[in-house]
Amino acid sequence: MEMGKIKGAKEEFEQFKIILEDWIPKDASIAIALGSTYVYYCPSINHSHLKIYEDIHPKSIAAQVLNNRMKTEVLVDESIFGTPFYAIGYPIMIEQQEAALVIILPSSFVPEKQELYKFLTGKQDEDWTPIPIEQVSHIESLQKRTWFYADNEQYKTNITLKELQRKLPEFFLRIHRSYIINIYFIKCISKDLASNFIIELKNGTELPVSQSYINDLRKILEF
Repeated sequence: MEMGKIKGAKEEFEQFKIILEDWIPKDASIAIALGSTYVYYCPSINHSHLKIYEDIHPKSIAAQVLNNRMKTEVLVDESIFGTPFYAIGYPIMIEQQEAALVIILPSSFVPEKQELYKFLTGKQDEDWTPIPIEQVSHIESLQKRTWFYADNEQYKTNITLKELQRKLPEFFLRIHRSYIINIYFIKCISKDLASNFIIELKNGTELPVSQSYINDLRKILEF
């Protein structure tokens, strides 16, 4: 799409924004991708990693939508843009060309009508045990495997942290690319000598909070 046509389509882009504002959260961002670049971007205070006319990242949701021409939902960790986020992409047409409309939401966003986990089934040695989700203190990704903990016991699961985050109840919180915690098991939150946040669980386990998840932590726990 030529630069002049892109500028001329700005009014059309703004109409998308007005329509979407009726149902998306105020802290959501809106992006439109066309061809190999982003042609429109309305960022929220939480997301500022994109720029108009910036090339589309090959692993981004915009690239997936443009390639597959299907609605796509994905939880993106901080490895791509430095900030984790949840995104929903829709195939649209702009000036008779295929484009992608992307809604970018906080990483803590949980889609409505999502059937949440009531238990996790974990493996110890050769035995599998279903554990009520309320008893799980935290979940860890280690050496390309996922482990969860309950009553000071360690269990292995085949579900990834990314998949778990989408279907865990709201009292679970991602604090690091390797950790999800049950907030009801938090004993205290403190800072180390380098002013990094550390969460101590009631069983004495200490877990670091990465910079990418601090805003989510503060927002949800209100401190």
